[in-house]
Amino acid sequence: GPTRKMPLTASAMDFFQLFVPDNVLKNMVVQTNMYAKKYQERFGSDDAWIDVTLTEMKAFLGYMISTSIHHCESVLSIWSSGFYSNKSIALIMTQSRFEKILKYFHIVAFRSSQTTHGLYKIQPFLDSLQNGFDSAFRPSQAQVLHEPLIDEDPVFIATCTERELRKRKKRKFSLWVRQCSSTGFICQIYVHLKEGSGADGLDALKNKPQLHSMVAKSLCQNASGKNYIIFTGPSITSLNLFEEFEKQGIYCCGLLSARKSDCTGLPPSMLNNPETPQSRGQYRIRMKGNMSLICWYNKGHFRFLTNAYSPVRQGVIIKRKSGEIPCPLAVEAFAAHLSYICKYDDKYSKYFISHKPNKTWQQVFWFAISIAINNAYILYKMSEAYHVTRYSRAQFGERLVKELLGLEDTSPSH
Repeated sequence: GPTRKMPLTASAMDFFQLFVPDNVLKNMVVQTNMYAKKYQERFGSDDAWIDVTLTEMKAFLGYMISTSIHHCESVLSIWSSGFYSNKSIALIMTQSRFEKILKYFHIVAFRSSQTTHGLYKIQPFLDSLQNGFDSAFRPSQAQVLHEPLIDEDPVFIATCTERELRKRKKRKFSLWVRQCSSTGFICQIYVHLKEGSGADGLDALKNKPQLHSMVAKSLCQNASGKNYIIFTGPSITSLNLFEEFEKQGIYCCGLLSARKSDCTGLPPSMLNNPETPQSRGQYRIRMKGNMSLICWYNKGHFRFLTNAYSPVRQGVIIKRKSGEIPCPLAVEAFAAHLSYICKYDDKYSKYFISHKPNKTWQQVFWFAISIAINNAYILYKMSEAYHVTRYSRAQFGERLVKELLGLEDTSPSH
């Protein structure tokens, strides 16, 4: 849960600023003004540009965040006369001023000579965000590694052509997270760039174990020695990785797939389906030290690799139609934690910022901001302030937008 007690009067902005404090926003102001100066020195002066202020930067973020609640296809719809126009916030800043800030917006204006990392324009922000996640929240023992569902606007998907949809879905990076499976709080973000079409590019590694092993190690680099139980999908699950994690005091439970997983070192007899028909709930087990490979049958064969649960301990899967199906405890635990993450995706994925820039670092930035707001809301729900005001996720987002735009004071109304 939260590591600090927030006051009863804490606002949406207070929770958001646990992760994106004023010093981070001030840096955005400085870097944006530096980039605007550099750009104009190179391409000619822009008489309409005036240096951005902290108040304007907060308003700029507020406008972008408003697209996560109202799902307008373009943030510029706020100033239009159409369905997505929003007269209550459009008066804070003119459209032309907003577009100027958007044109020059930067987090790192200059590339240092030593920089080789493709995310250099956003890495300081991601590092700051990670520090905020680490200091504000203590996760539960059980956590999940996965790619979060980033929802697209269903209205847009229904109206766009197949070509537009293909073009829109093509990202130059993959986003992975380590997530607390009891609260949904995202503890760590890892971004893997498609830096080229060579052997190290994302396309070349997408279905290969080395990429997913690298992702898992990066996400768990701060988890050593804490006895965490990490749940993984088929693409990450592998015997070598789990044994390596066990040496670091990290325990695992993962779904195994003969097609998607790295099955090196696993007995082939357990990876092939038995010829004799099986009844639901039956399972076979093979063990090596603390590691168990479980093959469980329920309208199909499901295989699990774990060193976190004893294979002889019994659990149960409850189905609405067929009632209780017996299974090892590891299977029950995996199903429970996975279903929680599905519920999280259903609830929070629709609140990702709708603005889709062309630049990869900006796409990552707006995804990271969306995750920070979802995390802020989770902390709000766990605080005493929630019992005073009880905002829904949408109301919390609207409140944050108004506070960033300076339309409301930061103390909640009673």
